[in-house]
Formats: sequence, C-alpha cells, structure tokens
Amino acid sequence: MYCRVAFRYRPRVVNGDGEKEVQAEDFFIGPDVDIMRMTILQPGDLLKSIVIPNTWAGARFYFEKVAERNTWDFALVNIASAMKVDHNAIADIRMACGGVACVPLRLTVVEEVVKGSPQNGASADLAASAASRGATPLNYNGFKIPLMEGLVKRAIRES
Repeated sequence: MYCRVAFRYRPRVVNGDGEKEVQAEDFFIGPDVDIMRMTILQPGDLLKSIVIPNTWAGARFYFEKVAERNTWDFALVNIASAMKVDHNAIADIRMACGGVACVPLRLTVVEEVVKGSPQNGASADLAASAASRGATPLNYNGFKIPLMEGLVKRAIRES
C-alpha cells in the first residue's frame, strides 16, 4: 500500500499490556469508525513517543497553526511538513494538513508535484494549487481553502 511505504513514522503506544508501534495512517480514526474518539487510543493507553526514521535526519521541519483565539484553541487549519533540500531543490518531502478533514490529511499530490523542483515561489504556488485541487468545502468553511493554500506556500518557501 502506497501510504504504508511513504508514511514511515510510527506512533508508539503503551498500556498495562505492554508497548506497541502502529502505522501513522492507522493512528487517527474518523467518525465512521468511532464518533466518540479521534485516535485508536483506548482508556489506559498513552502515546509514549513517535518514531521517526533516521533517513529524515537533517530535514527541514515546518509547522504552522491558524486559530481564532489563543494557542489552546483548535486549529482552523494547520500544516506540517518535513523537507529535504539539496542544492536548492526539494529532494524529498512529506506534508500533512489538519482542520480540513475529519482526520489529518496527507497532501501526497503536493509531495509529487514539488519533489525535484527548486525551492522557490513558483514551486510554492504550484504546490498551493495542487493542495486545493478537487477540494469541496462544507457550508460556512470555504475560507479554509485559501487558508490551506497560503499555509502550503509558506511551508514550501520557509522550510
């Protein structure tokens, strides 16, 4: 499965029965699985750590959250990325967005579009348009599309 290969970090969960690692894409669950929870964590479980392979050593990491109020507020939209840059070209990238779907959304289209491209404004613009391609907002949250595009641009430019 493509996501399993590309999502290499693994949350490590501990409870009274011991410790286990789970695949990143399996950690968050949507309301179709359980309307009362956002993750696979059960009562008594604790997210102990997140294992990131050393292949991402030296990468540039970026996170930005946009919220209406203080830092404790839920994000309207957020962006997280890990990017390897070699001679001003994007050698490898992982990018995910929160607040735009019921679980964090990996932006694989953005990754495919910018990989091998120069880290510049043109690549950032291309990434932003790729991120929102096909997006269908719900009532009253259409503002999230340009917000997500802006965050994608900044993540590419400022990483």
